Amino acid sequence: MSGIGTGYDYSSTTYSPEGRIYQIEYAHKAVEHSGTGVGLQVKDGVVVGVEKILVSKLLEPGSNTRLFGVDEHTGFAICGALPDGRQIVSRAREEAKAHRDVYGVSMPTRLLAERIASFKHVYTLYSAVRPFGVSSLVAGYDEKGPQLFIVEPNGVLTGYYGYAIGQGQQHAKSSIEKLDLKSMTCRQAIVEIAKILHEAHTEHRDKPFEIELGWICDESDRQFTRVPEELRAEADAIGRQALEESDSDDDD
Repeated sequence: MSGIGTGYDYSSTTYSPEGRIYQIEYAHKAVEHSGTGVGLQVKDGVVVGVEKILVSKLLEPGSNTRLFGVDEHTGFAICGALPDGRQIVSRAREEAKAHRDVYGVSMPTRLLAERIASFKHVYTLYSAVRPFGVSSLVAGYDEKGPQLFIVEPNGVLTGYYGYAIGQGQQHAKSSIEKLDLKSMTCRQAIVEIAKILHEAHTEHRDKPFEIELGWICDESDRQFTRVPEELRAEADAIGRQALEESDSDDDD
């Protein structure tokens, strides 16, 4: 790809003759080569899950997380360059704290997502900086109810009932479209996300991975927290079993 963009991919402020900005496309590639992330907005909340590749057998369980609490009622799941993701989360926490200090209430989920989208977009406007190689799933629960947003590396912000990012995005999105999200509960969504992440784990099938799950719902008192370990482990086992049954049927 760099050969195609030679002369036009040195800066995010330079358009190619076709109107493309290669630096932003490279940032999207960083996300596509990352583990899969899935978010589902259901009737009683939002559940997000990420596929975290275990790069070493010596890695401590739970380290290098891709799930982050930002405010009491908002959380992020990130795919792409992890250091970039931490910077985005740090900025989001600053925005949420500043809003609480001024107004005395939690920052609305959409407003926080818009601020982060603007922050990402600024890093595509100057030649001295580069775009963030990370996409963010923003989950929140405020006076408008449960909400799910996706913020792309170029600053594009979109609201969804269900979405997937990362390497297994296409397969995961096809699976999400088959779900009845309006009648689904968060406990059911946990299982469905585990199944989707196991099915999407094809490019790295030879590598061990860990499923991280977070939710914000009535059961969590509308605060973003990690899914309790017993529920996560149960969903993980169901997802693994469903994949094995699917592989067995294909062999037959």
